[in-house]
Amino acid sequence: MDYAGFVDKLSARLDRLDPSNISSVLSSFARQRALLETIIQSIQEGILVISAEGNVTYANKTAETMLGFDASRVRGRPVERFLPDIDWNELSRREDATWEKVTTAEIEIYRPRHRIVQLSAFPLEAGALDDNAPGTVAILRDVTRERADSAEVLESERMQAVRVLAASLAHEIGNPLNALGIHLQLLTRDLRRVPDEETRQDLSELVQVAIDEVARLDLILSKFLRALRPSAPNLAPCDLREVLQNSLRVMKTDIEEHRIRVSVDYPQNLPKIQGDAQQLQQVFFNLIKNAVQAMEDGGALDIRLSADDRDLSIAFRDTGSGISKDFFRQMFQPFQTAKPNGNGIGLTIVQRIVQDHGGRIDVASKAGEGACFTLVFPLADRKLRRITR
Repeated sequence: MDYAGFVDKLSARLDRLDPSNISSVLSSFARQRALLETIIQSIQEGILVISAEGNVTYANKTAETMLGFDASRVRGRPVERFLPDIDWNELSRREDATWEKVTTAEIEIYRPRHRIVQLSAFPLEAGALDDNAPGTVAILRDVTRERADSAEVLESERMQAVRVLAASLAHEIGNPLNALGIHLQLLTRDLRRVPDEETRQDLSELVQVAIDEVARLDLILSKFLRALRPSAPNLAPCDLREVLQNSLRVMKTDIEEHRIRVSVDYPQNLPKIQGDAQQLQQVFFNLIKNAVQAMEDGGALDIRLSADDRDLSIAFRDTGSGISKDFFRQMFQPFQTAKPNGNGIGLTIVQRIVQDHGGRIDVASKAGEGACFTLVFPLADRKLRRITR
């Protein structure tokens, strides 16, 4: 709608219009302007109009929501208060040779809600604003979800690379293990021909130790591959108290050796979730093991289960060394570990299994003051649940 042209034509013909015609034309103009205002206010992109002095002269509802202000209160105030690091004065200087000038940037907004916003700013020609001075129009588009999707794609590609590496590692280690197993069996058979019984007995015991260790390595390798393989959980009504008790039973020796005091608290009528007991036991095992290793000189592990009408939560709180600020953001990434002898796989596996169950992980920690990992799962009879990927 060319309002400038409309006004020019109206002015040229004003002396030829009677009062009733003028009223009709102005009413039509008002309706069209109201329609345009309704459209601008309803679109998903934020729109700002900035004067040559860098002050806000107009903002639609989406811009108000994104930047957290009331347009009626900020009109005439500097836009730099809300969108710094952009040379608004330079952008508003529109020259004929560079009239196509445009500024694009991505900015991170922390208040009133964390967003990633893509900004496109265009100069306005002189006369577009009331004071006939040049200005700028800025369009804001919320790309937070797009960036999150991109991050998820990168994480998926990273996990796929881990799985390929794991499969290659299993192949390279599995072949020598098989060969060792076969030759140890042949050695066991040949030992039967050793004439001295005492020597035969001693050698047989040593060979048996080697056979047992090879079997243990093979089991570790199988568990490692099974943990990384993207197999869907076998969901069934699952009692997390039983899963937790089994996990604590497996870790009993390590808990006692590290002098860890374990307390478990849960309500009497704890509801069930839809879960894979075997996979969830692996999650609990990894979290308990991490907590124990964080308390080398003894400590306490407090495990609490709770539920409301939507979710069941289980929190593992330890009094260990805590998580450093540098490691906090990358703790779930493959091969990222704060332990000297760690492999950086445990928490990656925990995150994958919890997400496959439609749950989430909340982590709270302060270096030197322990950590708390809280797992939240949807209840088995809940009508709505988180979408899994």
